[in-house]
Amino acid sequence: MKCTVCEIGCDISEGNYGRCNMYTNQNSKLIERFPNSYLTVLPITIETMPMVHFAPKNKFLQVSTVGCNFNCQGCISETLTSNADALSGALTKASPTDIISRAKTEECRGIVFCLNDPAASYYTFLNLAKEAKKANLWVGCSTNGYFTETALKSLIPYLDFVNIGLKGSSNARYKECGAKSAAPVFRNIRILHEAGVHVETSAMYINAGDEEILKAAEEVASVSKDIPLQVMRFVPFGEAKPELEPTINKSEHIVDQLRSILNHVYLFNSPGTEYLTTKCPICGNEIIKREFYGPMGCRTIESLDEGKCPCGWQVPLKGPINNEQFTEYGMLGGYRTTRAIEMAHAILFTLGIRDNEELGDILGDIIKEDFIRGLHDRIQQIDSWLELIKDLAMRTGREKEGNELIAFIQERVDKINEGSKLIKSCPTVYYSMGYPLFALNAERFETNLVEAAGGICVNKSLTRKGKPGVNISVNEINKLSPEMMFISGFLSSPASDYVQYCKKHGIDNKAVRIGNICNVPTGWDFGSPRWILGFMFLANTIHPEIYSFDLENEQKEFYKRFYGIDVENVVTNRDFSRPAITTTK
Repeated sequence: MKCTVCEIGCDISEGNYGRCNMYTNQNSKLIERFPNSYLTVLPITIETMPMVHFAPKNKFLQVSTVGCNFNCQGCISETLTSNADALSGALTKASPTDIISRAKTEECRGIVFCLNDPAASYYTFLNLAKEAKKANLWVGCSTNGYFTETALKSLIPYLDFVNIGLKGSSNARYKECGAKSAAPVFRNIRILHEAGVHVETSAMYINAGDEEILKAAEEVASVSKDIPLQVMRFVPFGEAKPELEPTINKSEHIVDQLRSILNHVYLFNSPGTEYLTTKCPICGNEIIKREFYGPMGCRTIESLDEGKCPCGWQVPLKGPINNEQFTEYGMLGGYRTTRAIEMAHAILFTLGIRDNEELGDILGDIIKEDFIRGLHDRIQQIDSWLELIKDLAMRTGREKEGNELIAFIQERVDKINEGSKLIKSCPTVYYSMGYPLFALNAERFETNLVEAAGGICVNKSLTRKGKPGVNISVNEINKLSPEMMFISGFLSSPASDYVQYCKKHGIDNKAVRIGNICNVPTGWDFGSPRWILGFMFLANTIHPEIYSFDLENEQKEFYKRFYGIDVENVVTNRDFSRPAITTTK
């Protein structure tokens, strides 16, 4: 029989599954394999979804399942979308009544399905949406928009808002993700918009993909120039090649071009960018000011009353701006949750767990809200990081491998601690992510490593917190007066762009004047046990008179012992769990 949920239209024979692996043919009926079963049920702010022009700062209950009807290279949710069977053990049964009760208890204004595509759990989402509307809750989702017209029209009466994730504009680009063509997506945007559903779009901006995103914007503009477009700067996860990642600077240039096509275009995955803020097109006032708030997310930090400029221009919002800002704890909520899962995966990988079925069984056991909640605190200090490795090694029967990894790390930590006794003076150090004005939080692991390596981290004086940091002003960074500046190895920018930004914005301190600005190597400062390489890099850089770790040999040994690969045959990516893309010579 033919599946009618999405336009891929799988022909599913009796007892078999469709492309997304989430539906089966049972007695000539299309049956959802894991009905009313959720991987996450967490409260979030709507900008984390992300959604920028619908009920800003309001609190929603995020639900997600597993599986997806697409297979896109570099997917941020790959762990959830590609391992449906393996992760099924982590799913928790919950009826629509259960979910609605949780939303009410958490004082949420609505329910949003995101992280994986609702097409993978269509009937579960449809039934939940129906009951949520009866309970006077808003309902929305983030989707690739590949529903059949029939499936979409059945869902529309219960939808208030939707984010359509565009893969590009061409049929070729959609075929890369396993779809047939681009047309159904743009058709569905028009159907949703004309039905009165609040529509926002998001699109990955891939290096050399200017034409794809520009033409996609033109397609959206043909429906309405007021539909917001969220430009997601591509970050190479999984097997995606590093050269596909555009710089923040280059991404801002494409946003400038896109703003000549659509009225509201924003840049995500770019810490420190000013291109998340809504400005009045008449007088240039900042109406809604936002900052980076984790992968694929943002946060409203300031707004004029109801999004209205003193000159009278109104941001086209649907729903009120909430007075209070809900703050998700740690990595709970939004796409930060996928990073937490990947961190656990990263440790398991170094313990030698490579088989997908075994990995899925283990992840299914640990992907629980309490584990993810506790994970955030356990990755902020060296000792607790080592305890986390020990914990996962014991859970998986890999005590020997865990002890070997811990011993490798501890030996190098001890050498740095021993060298610290020779330090006569500690330079002041600033740690940023992306652009200079996005400062990592005071208690972050990276800032703790700086101090353990003999620096005085000026981030420690910052009191406001974000995910994983906050925007600060030029005056603030100049007052911090760092002698050294480090750029995170995750969601990074080239040092040359960083310096250019400093000059353009009047950032003037000793580090800038003497050019003491360093990129931490990709994947070495956060998210995986490779942080020990970054720790040695920091020690070498902050105190070259004391430390002289041979980082090339250290990397070779780490990769060989804990990944089983030769470093000469890899290309480093941004992925936590998989260290690099293996190449052949």
